[in-house]
Amino acid sequence: MLTHLSRPFETELHFQVKFYDVDMLGYAHNIVYIRWLEDLRTALLAPHYSLQRCINEGISPIVTKTTIEYKKPLRLADEFIGKVWLSKIEGLRWCVSHEMYHNGAITATAEQTGIFINLTTHRPIPIPQEFSKKFFEHQQTANG
Repeated sequence: MLTHLSRPFETELHFQVKFYDVDMLGYAHNIVYIRWLEDLRTALLAPHYSLQRCINEGISPIVTKTTIEYKKPLRLADEFIGKVWLSKIEGLRWCVSHEMYHNGAITATAEQTGIFINLTTHRPIPIPQEFSKKFFEHQQTANG
């Protein structure tokens, strides 16, 4: 995995915990984090290999694994920042890392692993060459 200083394609979004995001105690429900991760991952892909481009090419990135560590709760109306970056490409798999911050403190970290699939066959395919090339070029530049 890359060091903290090298975060290829790092993307940041601002969020606010809405009424429909919370449980009966006013805390952000754990399932909402999955939606926030999806928003972050989609924003990360947009300038490098957009979902529309994927659809046009008959492919799609899909998530095969998600792990989340909740460090501090988010509550109704909290405003927070989510960050995501492409942390690894290995074989057919890619991995993105996430951090969420509220008032300067990390509230959650997450990792997602995925693959690209052919939308006709639903079978795994190699990561698009242009996408992986950008990642490895960034990695080489960051590592000197």
